[in-house]
Amino acid sequence: MSETGKDGTSETPNPFMPSPDDLQHWASVMGRAQQMMLEYALGQANDGKTGAAALFDPAGWLNSPATQQWAQQSAKMWEQGVAFWTSLATLGPSFTPVTDAPKDKRFADPEWTNNPAFALIRQTYGLLSDQLLETTRQMQGLDEGARKKLEFAAKNMAEAFSPSNLLLTNPEVIKRAIETRGESLLKGLKHMLTDLARGQLSHVDPDAFEVGVNIATTPGKVIHETDLYQLIHYTPTTREVFAVPIVIFPPWINRFYILDLNPAKSFVAWAVEQGLSVFMVSWKSADASMKDIVWDDYVAAQIDAIDTVRALLDVPAIHTIGYCVAGTTLAATLAMLSARGEADKVKSVTFFTAQVDFEFAGDLKLFVDESYLALLEQLSAHGYLDGRYMAATFNSLRGRDLIWNYVVSNYLLGNDYPPFDLLYWNGDTTNLPAKWHRQYLVDLYRDNRLVIPNSLSVCGTPIDLRKIGTPAYIQAGREDHIAPLASVWRLMDHLSGPKTFLLAGSGHIAGVVNPPTAGKYQYWTGDNNAATLADYEASAKETKGSWWPHWIGWIAAQDAAKTPAKGSRIPGKGAKKAIEDAPGRYVKQR
Repeated sequence: MSETGKDGTSETPNPFMPSPDDLQHWASVMGRAQQMMLEYALGQANDGKTGAAALFDPAGWLNSPATQQWAQQSAKMWEQGVAFWTSLATLGPSFTPVTDAPKDKRFADPEWTNNPAFALIRQTYGLLSDQLLETTRQMQGLDEGARKKLEFAAKNMAEAFSPSNLLLTNPEVIKRAIETRGESLLKGLKHMLTDLARGQLSHVDPDAFEVGVNIATTPGKVIHETDLYQLIHYTPTTREVFAVPIVIFPPWINRFYILDLNPAKSFVAWAVEQGLSVFMVSWKSADASMKDIVWDDYVAAQIDAIDTVRALLDVPAIHTIGYCVAGTTLAATLAMLSARGEADKVKSVTFFTAQVDFEFAGDLKLFVDESYLALLEQLSAHGYLDGRYMAATFNSLRGRDLIWNYVVSNYLLGNDYPPFDLLYWNGDTTNLPAKWHRQYLVDLYRDNRLVIPNSLSVCGTPIDLRKIGTPAYIQAGREDHIAPLASVWRLMDHLSGPKTFLLAGSGHIAGVVNPPTAGKYQYWTGDNNAATLADYEASAKETKGSWWPHWIGWIAAQDAAKTPAKGSRIPGKGAKKAIEDAPGRYVKQR
């Protein structure tokens, strides 16, 4: 909309400047912002809070013999940046911004291309960030580990310094602020101060969901509990069920209900509908009472759950699922049972994005050096690691999508939080026993001992993965950044029984939680006798949609026998009486 000036010409309001009529409102916004920050500061002081310790400091990773070389190269890089800006100044009106830059959703606003000032800012950032990464790659005298740390740090620094993350250099943020007369910035400030008080970046409104009310709602009962876990038995929905039940072991790094988000997405509800007797382990979030918990305790808990279900339903064997770290532990459990001559307790094992060989474990291996382990020790002074630090670690692996995207949306644009159950689950952190966490990082991620026969013992028994003859279904995500495809494939090299490998589209979460009704993604099946992952991929056939039907077909092929859904097949009706309704207390504890 245009306005007419005193000389009769049409003037278009500047979208990046507030109108004189709005200045009073802006003054009000600034006053409210100051009051908001003052109240936050007073609240923190009264609570005795000084702010959470940094999970990691990328700049600290540069504190090495290579620091001086890196600094020298960086100085050259910034000199080139200055020269670039100087050259732009000489172009004057003839300068034409580049319009064929690679697509980047950070710069989706048309102003990044159409407005010369913002186009130049974007170009300069692209030049400098590319040079930063290239400088890191070309540094001499670094071993592979040090180089990867520097590259990870440089990548995170480049993403942090993006002009899209700053109020004064993001045209979308400036325009939103002008349009709302500053209210968007005030709302963003409120979001930021709330997150600072929580000590955690919010991806969704923390009040949008309630476990057991509109998330994790599949009917069932808690029928068994220990100091470490609760065992949930879900209510059957079919007249007959498979004779062989299934026990699901989710990772204790997260809450179990990633597999029971809502009826439309719930793997649990879907598995029940297929006629499976489904049991779920719900791990307790660590507190000071669990300071001496180690890996053996989680193995013992898995065996306890297996034996509890076998006894309850009077069956000789059960199916099992292990997701992520619980899958790693399940492999150790199976190796121990094999060593003890008790392998027949488990009819089959399914691994969801699990690793046993950590040679190709990806960027998470950057978090196992002595400086990081020392930091973990400081953060775990009470005997457990606050789950917010693990969440920050995982977010940092995809900082652009899981950190800075939300900094812009929540804080700078002041957007409302999306009601997204998966993101709510992602922020619903659990605490980890400190001894176990260090043991896991050192023995597995750093020293890769699980694949060395008899190098590790669990519950007093040396373990050898080659002794596992249990039929295995191994699922991996093509885009998984937590358990990389190449790393998950190594299960094929270390297990001795019949193995079926399935490659799912997407990553660590969406690659697993992909119900058939969604009609999303795809999966690949190939030659399970392939010598290498490359050979498998060369033989693989793509199928559109969810891989869940393929899996239930595999389960039925192991044992298709059915039995009436009555008696002990009904939660609480057998020898194990109901303790409480699903999802139970443990999943709600902080």
